[in-house]
Amino acid sequence: MAPRVVIIGAGPAGVRAAQTLVEAGLRPTVIDEGRRDGGQIYRRQPEGFSRSYETLYGTEAERAASLHQSFDVLKGKIEYLPETLVWNISPNAVHLASGTRYQTLPFDSLIVCSGATDRLMPVKGWHQAGTYSLGGAQVALKSQGCAIGSRIVMMGSGPLLYLVAAQYIKAGAQVAAVLDTSTFMQRLTALPRLLAIPAALRKGMALTRVLTKARVPVHRGVLPVEIKGSPQDGVSGVVVALPGGKQLEFACDAVALGYHLRPETQLADLAGCRFVFDDNARQWLPQIDEDGRSSVKGVYLAGDGARVRGADAAERSGRLAAMAALRDHGMQVEGVESLRAELARFTRFAAGLREAFPWPAKFAASLPDETIICRCEAITAGELRRVVHAAGAQEANRAKAFSRVGMGRCQGRYCGHAGAEIIAATASVPLSSVGRLRGQAPVKPLPVALTEEVGE
Repeated sequence: MAPRVVIIGAGPAGVRAAQTLVEAGLRPTVIDEGRRDGGQIYRRQPEGFSRSYETLYGTEAERAASLHQSFDVLKGKIEYLPETLVWNISPNAVHLASGTRYQTLPFDSLIVCSGATDRLMPVKGWHQAGTYSLGGAQVALKSQGCAIGSRIVMMGSGPLLYLVAAQYIKAGAQVAAVLDTSTFMQRLTALPRLLAIPAALRKGMALTRVLTKARVPVHRGVLPVEIKGSPQDGVSGVVVALPGGKQLEFACDAVALGYHLRPETQLADLAGCRFVFDDNARQWLPQIDEDGRSSVKGVYLAGDGARVRGADAAERSGRLAAMAALRDHGMQVEGVESLRAELARFTRFAAGLREAFPWPAKFAASLPDETIICRCEAITAGELRRVVHAAGAQEANRAKAFSRVGMGRCQGRYCGHAGAEIIAATASVPLSSVGRLRGQAPVKPLPVALTEEVGE
């Protein structure tokens, strides 16, 4: 019998993995939490919307169209389950929820293409209504066809900061400012690695030209001070300090915030995959070999859910993971070495991006005590520091137990990294010793009415 292969995710990695398996004569099952394929970066607009690819995706329009067309061809050759959440993984089975339906789906091989989420460093006032992650702002634009506000400040660092700002400008929104915590010198230092993918570097330069043409103020090397606002009216402005210490305030009614991306690793955790600490990225990542094999037999990890290297790299890693699964089932494949070489170039480029747009770990130590860290549970930096000092909570899960940080709806997706940095700074210990929040099922909230079991 042909092996039962399940793919989680229909973004760049998931689509190319499915395509590779179909080409080998298999009929995989593709599970997609979204309504339509494309993942986050190539998220499709709803049926009936008619915005052009150029307006919606900017410099990524051609690749978005290619991925969508590929998936349209695949639909009749795969089992496609849209609007379906994988909320747990047990040995050789995934547990699904779609509407009020529950299903357990067995597999021989599982390829997890879970994508990435925003990596966030809190700032005083970021709990005000009107503060979104950069990814959230992008979802609003692509899926709902609307802006998050009428006058928007984009703040943080990384390529996504400039991509979302350019997409909003192309859509006709008013961007009040782009506030980047990284410096020009950091980019200059990273240039040798960034030259590993010249085309990607040119795309980045094209995004900055969009901002220049629209006369959007861009400030680099800033220190976020506060997002101003009130419970009644939400966001009213953003205050930052320039490198020389001078403070600037920008009036706005919405803020999009983010510091590059972090892999969405909770499903890999539930699958039992081993994790390792990456000193350069300052985060725990699932252990994989060069083709995407995890430490668990039959479980493969691809795309930004394993390593954040961008959409182009995700396509290649999706193919490699599918090829690894085929090879492990005794099937012959070709082109592995060339894909590995291409992926290595994107890995070098990703290292350059980390150098050019570094995660602002040092900000955590200087956050005022009243800054809310966990927005789900309204836990402040002061409360987290208190449990470190008073309860000796120098490990992430112990701090969670004492303070509830990371215990809310997002399960630490948006506060976990910053929380760990605060614990490490407060306790004067290495970040690696703080550990990571353990994944728990269900990975996202489930309907109370989820009672009907379909299939086995």
